[in-house]
Amino acid sequence: MAKLTVKEIRDKAKGLIAATPGGIRYSELLGKIYEYSPETPRNTIQGSIWNLDTVFPSEVAKPSRGLFTPVQTGNDAVVEVVELGGAGFKSKWATPDVIGVYKPLAKNHIKFDIEIVSAEVKIDQQAPVVAFGQAVAYRLFSSKTYIAMPKTMTEEDKDRLESLCMLFGVGLVPFDLDKDNPRFEIRMRAQRFFSGHVLCQ
Repeated sequence: MAKLTVKEIRDKAKGLIAATPGGIRYSELLGKIYEYSPETPRNTIQGSIWNLDTVFPSEVAKPSRGLFTPVQTGNDAVVEVVELGGAGFKSKWATPDVIGVYKPLAKNHIKFDIEIVSAEVKIDQQAPVVAFGQAVAYRLFSSKTYIAMPKTMTEEDKDRLESLCMLFGVGLVPFDLDKDNPRFEIRMRAQRFFSGHVLCQ
């Protein structure tokens, strides 16, 4: 196969991003394109994909550093993300690991209410019930809440957590215990509880 052009690299990258609703890490995206076309120099691929969200703002978003996601029209695509954790609000039950804000941008013709999306991330596969309890507690100030748990959970814990999340409208995101390539997947989308803009008034 001949070397890919910049346009071909970007088209391939957009296709991979579009096929991964939960998002794909920059390193994984680079690896997949290089695997697809090893004749294309890595530097060429890197130079073609690092700013996809800027080049194609209507197709690609970058909700956090190193993570590309397809632009969504639904309400799960936050526009600002902050890592918290560490009991920043004095209690671990009041502090999500990640909090995001979904709000209208200047380019949006139709304005909508601000929503707060919180996520509890656990790397300890033995703590699904604790994670669920914390995620439910975040409903006090969040429009939507998610739990991210390792895919290495036991089947019993996985079934129990899925049932609880479905019953209470909490989103569930399994991931691989690999800090360089966690491969987050949205197993269950969160339900909206209330409009987060009430907190800002």
